[in-house]
Amino acid sequence: MMLLIHPPVAKPCEPPGGIAKLSGAFGSHGIAHSVLDANLEGLMYVIDGPLAASDRWTTRAFRNRRKHLRALKDPATYRTTDRYRRSVSDLNRLVEMAARRWSIQMSLANYQDSIRSPLRSADLRYSFRNPESNPFYEYFSGRLTELLDRDQPGMIGISLNYLSQALCAFAMLGFIRRHWPEVALVLGGGLITSWMQQPAWQNPFSDLVDHLIAGPGETELLSLQGIVVQQSPEPQHYRPDYTHLPGADYLAPGFILPYNASTGCYWNRCAFCPERAEGNPYRAVPVERVVAHLKELVDQTRPALIHLLDNAVSPALMEALVDQPPQVGWYGFTRFNRRLAQPAFCRELKESGCVMLQIGLESGDQQVLDGEQKGIDLDLASRALQNLKDAGIATYVYLLFGTPSETLTQARATLEFTVRHADAINFLNLAIFNLPINGQQAQQLQTEMLYDGDLSLYTGFHHPRGWNRSDVRQFLDREFKRHPAIRQILRRDPPLFTSNHAPFFTRGFI
Repeated sequence: MMLLIHPPVAKPCEPPGGIAKLSGAFGSHGIAHSVLDANLEGLMYVIDGPLAASDRWTTRAFRNRRKHLRALKDPATYRTTDRYRRSVSDLNRLVEMAARRWSIQMSLANYQDSIRSPLRSADLRYSFRNPESNPFYEYFSGRLTELLDRDQPGMIGISLNYLSQALCAFAMLGFIRRHWPEVALVLGGGLITSWMQQPAWQNPFSDLVDHLIAGPGETELLSLQGIVVQQSPEPQHYRPDYTHLPGADYLAPGFILPYNASTGCYWNRCAFCPERAEGNPYRAVPVERVVAHLKELVDQTRPALIHLLDNAVSPALMEALVDQPPQVGWYGFTRFNRRLAQPAFCRELKESGCVMLQIGLESGDQQVLDGEQKGIDLDLASRALQNLKDAGIATYVYLLFGTPSETLTQARATLEFTVRHADAINFLNLAIFNLPINGQQAQQLQTEMLYDGDLSLYTGFHHPRGWNRSDVRQFLDREFKRHPAIRQILRRDPPLFTSNHAPFFTRGFI
């Protein structure tokens, strides 16, 4: 018997896709297992009290918490922006106030300890040794005791994907080890993979956790359960299983079905790409298998929306979805590609159910794009944005400032490009460049410590053109965000839930 755990804190609007894939693999081999979304349960436990403060806002939020939870599951709420924002703000207030006495900044989407850092292995070890110092302790101590006494699993696996989960995950692991020392502990997920792929990696948790797994964990976890999966030219692609997860409890107006059709990135050439720096290969599920999986999962779960989790949905998969639509709305990341420059194809995408595409433009200056090896032509991007707008597909555009190829002049070119295409951009994500510590660019630049921790994945650097982080922040705050056209786009972004809720504010749903 194995227990799979998704730890706090991550956005509680959809089930964890990675654990669902593991559940599907276990189920296909008849391995008994259970799944715990401790993130969703833990946040709901915090929201339910007891009341952490007596000010008017917190008191009102606590009194209306049930109404707000229902509202975020009601499609009508997403047609009234003010109502939506009030519900998110009030629920988040309860989470925020509950964590303050622990010196922790916590929200529905993040977890930040003012004293301890998930980038320091010593702090993660402290969390392991002192689980009662975690604000979720009252929740998980009771819940884990209930599950372990009932199911008596011989192995427990925690999927750790985000820094915001790390301190909580180690607190849960420490509690389990203290009370059930005989249970084997396994730790995997995207963050663990990134750490283990670093050239200088030396496991600082070998005395705490029995097994660390990098990359897709199905084969290795099955092996730990005594199942040997034969390697072949056509690997096994397991269909995710969501039946062990509380589909109706997530904060969304209907079930969001996450599905990962690939790992890595099919482009894999961007100079700043973490996948490239970590050496993660691109592996795709055959498109005919993806289409079959989605049909089966849609019939089984009746979702309101499909979330494709790929780093970039390939043109081949887009074409397959056009030919065999999943019969429900879908969205995900993609690259600007030649198919999006064709108006007819964008209309076909819309007919297939595509309601929104997340696209990494990064810069509105061609020299920057070429310098960072993005493989994007701005003329093509312009046509694609217009075509998607005309087809009725929303765009969530990602911009990246402060790359080694950029200057203030080129950042202003990005501002001009964005303003020029503002009517075709529904949502914006603005980010400041972080340099992967083992990326190719880190070998060419003068670096300096950016984050204090032996587990840091990024490093600071002296910008070769003097366009440093403080200058970038000043430009974004004083110039970019203040432009009326940009300000209007940024106001549309759903607070906290951002791209995960954005599709529900598009023409496909409203």
